[in-house]
This record gives sequence, structure tokens and C-alpha cells, in this order.
Amino acid sequence: MPLVDHLRELRNRLAKSLLAIVAVTVVALMFSEQLMQFLSEPVPKCDDGLAQSSGGNCAVVTFNTLLAPFTVTIKVSLMAGMVASCPIWLYQLWAFIAPGLHKSEKKYTYCFLTAAVPLFLAGAYLAYVILPISMKVLLSLTPDGSSNILTLEDVLDFTTRMVLVFGLAFELPLVLVMLNLTGLVTGRRMAGWWRGVVMGVFVFGAVATPTTDPIGMIALSGPIVVLYFLAVGFSLLNDKRRLRKNPDAGLGDDEASEIDLAPGAVGEVEPVTVARALPDQAGRDRVNGYDDIT
Repeated sequence: MPLVDHLRELRNRLAKSLLAIVAVTVVALMFSEQLMQFLSEPVPKCDDGLAQSSGGNCAVVTFNTLLAPFTVTIKVSLMAGMVASCPIWLYQLWAFIAPGLHKSEKKYTYCFLTAAVPLFLAGAYLAYVILPISMKVLLSLTPDGSSNILTLEDVLDFTTRMVLVFGLAFELPLVLVMLNLTGLVTGRRMAGWWRGVVMGVFVFGAVATPTTDPIGMIALSGPIVVLYFLAVGFSLLNDKRRLRKNPDAGLGDDEASEIDLAPGAVGEVEPVTVARALPDQAGRDRVNGYDDIT
């Protein structure tokens, strides 16, 4: 396909994706109030106002500017539109890229997406489950005599960040499996990293979950460590399978494999023919100082 046709197809794919996002966003606007209540539900809200929030027992969710209700509504609706319409724009992206991929590359892509989507959803669900605990711990740091007034935009940003961090963190074992399938990392090498990986995962869990209690850190780090060891087990089995199919697996680094001299075999030695000699010079005539050979 010429370059102009590729650009025209890209334009059409982008237009369809944007149309789907806009259409779903318009529908989400009708349910924006329910969406904001769902996303702010993990916050322990005060029933009696600021008097009850003293000491960090609960918080009051407010809007601090005149345009805040409008901007937060648009933001929540747009975010819901992008998430709900992801099957459409992901398909448009795949339809644009897929013709340039080989059959094996398509197979690996299907396998990656089949495993990546459930892992991300599991991480996002876990984040939403521990959000009330995280928020209670953060609010408990409020000294007596002080009240917590939170803007709904900050609550939504914190919720979105936690969901993305948990969802993307659950993709780490899948990335390691893909590296092993491509031959870049062996299962034995991954197994040798387990001390550093476990330490790094728990440090990441402590930083990614802004709470002082170990519950959030363990809730994020524990499943990732389990998934890491599952990825190591899969990689070790895959290395053994690859070793059984390799005919030169038992050879040393400085040992050459035997050459199959059977007719038609791969690596068959072909006879070397003698190169044909150049013809003798017919005469001594020269053209512009050169003979007929040079």
C-alpha cells in the first residue's frame, strides 16, 4: 500500500476511535453523578459536617472553585468514555497494525492480550478494595482539632493513580514471560534474581501505596511476588522444552557439531569447481593505452 493510502487509513481509524470515545462520553455524562459517587465511595465521609471530622475520623468532600463541578464532571465522563470504548479503539489500532505482522507475531500478540487484560483488571480490583483502608490510614494522621476537607478532584486523582499503579504492576510477570519466550532471559537467570526482585517489589509497594500500615504494601507486593515465581516456573519449563528440541544442546562452546554428508541434507558439502581461466589476449593492440583485458 502506498504511503498516502496508509495515512488515509490511519486518519479513518483515528476518526472512528474518536467518534466512539465521544459517543460513550456523551452517554457517561448522563450518569456522571453516579460515577462520581462510585469513585468517591472509598472516602469515609462525615455525616455531621466538619465537627465530626476533627482528628481524622472522616472527611468532607467539597468543590473549591466555581468551575470545579463542571470540570470534574467532564473529566470523569471522559475517563469513563475512554475506558468503556477501549474495545473499539483498541480494535482500530489492531486493524491498522495487524497487516504488517507475521503469523507468529500475531499469535504472541493474542496470547499477550489474553493474559494482560485479566491481570490488569485483577490489579485494578485489588486497588479499589484496599482504597478504603488506605484512605482511613492517611486520614488518621490528622491531629486533633483539625478537619479534613478534600476536593473531589483530588479524590478522583488518587483513586485513578492507585488503580493504574496496581494494574500496571500486575503486568510485570507477563513481561518476564514474554522476554523468556523471545530468548532474552532464561528461567535460571530469573530464579537467581529472586532476592533482589522480592526486595524491589516490597520497596515499590511501600512507595506506591502512600500508607503507614503494612496492609497496603502487602496487598500490592504479595500477589506480584506470587506471580513472579509463577513466571519463573513457566520459564524453567519452557527452557527445558526448548532444550529438548535443540539437537546441539549437548555440545560444548568449543565443540563443533557433526556434518551430515547425506545427499540433500542440511549442511551437505558441495564440491568446489575450478574457476574458468581468463581468455588469452588475442593481440597487442591497445585502445587509449589499455588492452582488451583491462
